[in-house]
Amino acid sequence: MAVRIRLKRMGAKKKPFYRIVVADSRSPRDGRFIETIGTYNPLADPAEIKIDEELALKWLQNGAKPSDTVRNLLSKQGILEKFHNLKYGK
Repeated sequence: MAVRIRLKRMGAKKKPFYRIVVADSRSPRDGRFIETIGTYNPLADPAEIKIDEELALKWLQNGAKPSDTVRNLLSKQGILEKFHNLKYGK
């Protein structure tokens, strides 16, 4: 099973709000997911990003691949750098 960390769209028409979820890559965008690890609100003046760092690191260590957008969000929060340091022991 290929596990991805990706965005699930919520909110109303023209007012998107996203949940950052861990899901099987074969499930639909807004369909079944395994776990919610954070939220992303692009409409707030500085975009609002809330990610549970421990859960994100746990899933990355278990082999979950982030989508391109989620990879950028994790980078902004400094989580990918921590993952890299854990993985390569620095």
